[in-house]
Amino acid sequence: MIREAKTKDKIPILKFCKNTFSWGDYIEQVWDFWLSEGNLFIYEKHFPIGICHAFYFKDQVWIEGIRIDPNFRRQKIASELVMNAELIGKKKNASLSYMLIDIQNFSSLEMATSLNYEIFQTWNFYSLSPKRNLDHKIQFIKSLDTKLYYHYVKSWRWLPIDDYTLSQFYNDKKIITPSSFDNDSIGILTSSEHFDKTLIVTLFSSSGNSVLDILSFLQNHAVEKNFERIQILTKEHLPAFDSLEYKISFHLMKKSLV
Repeated sequence: MIREAKTKDKIPILKFCKNTFSWGDYIEQVWDFWLSEGNLFIYEKHFPIGICHAFYFKDQVWIEGIRIDPNFRRQKIASELVMNAELIGKKKNASLSYMLIDIQNFSSLEMATSLNYEIFQTWNFYSLSPKRNLDHKIQFIKSLDTKLYYHYVKSWRWLPIDDYTLSQFYNDKKIITPSSFDNDSIGILTSSEHFDKTLIVTLFSSSGNSVLDILSFLQNHAVEKNFERIQILTKEHLPAFDSLEYKISFHLMKKSLV
C-alpha cells in the first residue's frame, strides 16, 4: 500500500536510510520539511519499507528521496512509488517529470529507464569553502534569456525559470556575471531550505577565466552573508581553484507525462 507519510514513520524509515551512501544519508535532515510540505509517500507492507517525495511546481513533477529497505529491493517498489507520484502529477496537469540520479547508481538508472525516463542533462557537484577574497569584478544581471537558461537549482530541485522568478532574482541581486566578460559565465544564487547556512549556486560557464571571478566572489559573498558551505551545480567541468572540490556527477532524468 502507498500512503502519505505520518510523523510516526520517521523512526522506522531512518533505520534503513542511515547508510544509503558511503557518507551516510540526508533523509533525517529533510524529513520534517518534506512531511510538512506533503506528498511524502510511504510504501507499506505491515510496516514502512519504502519512501519517495514529490514536489509539484508549475507544470512539472520533481521526484526525490527514493529509498527502499535493502531487504525488499528488486521488487519494483521504487517504480510503484514513482508511478504514484506521476499519477498525482497528471491530475495536477503536470506535463514533465524530473529526477536526479548519481551517474554510478546503475540500479536507479535502470529503474528510471524502465519507466521511460531519459538522460536530459549531466550535472557536476562541487563544494567551495567560504573565504575572504576581494580578487573579483562582478556585476548583477538585469536581464536573462530564458530560452538559454531555463532551470535553476533550489534546494537540490531543478526548477523552471519564469518571469516572476526572474523579477525576484533581479530585485534581490541573485544573478551574477563577471564585469570583464560578455556574460559567458552566469551564477544564480539561492539559500538552501533544508540545510543551514548553505549557499547553492547554479553555474553556467563557457570560459575558464571568467568562472574564476565568480568563484572568488562566491567565497567572499559567503563570508559576508554568514554561509558556512557553498554548493555549486554546473554542467561544466570547473578549473582548479583554491578549496574548490569536485564531489559527484548526476544525470538529470526527464520524462514526458503527456
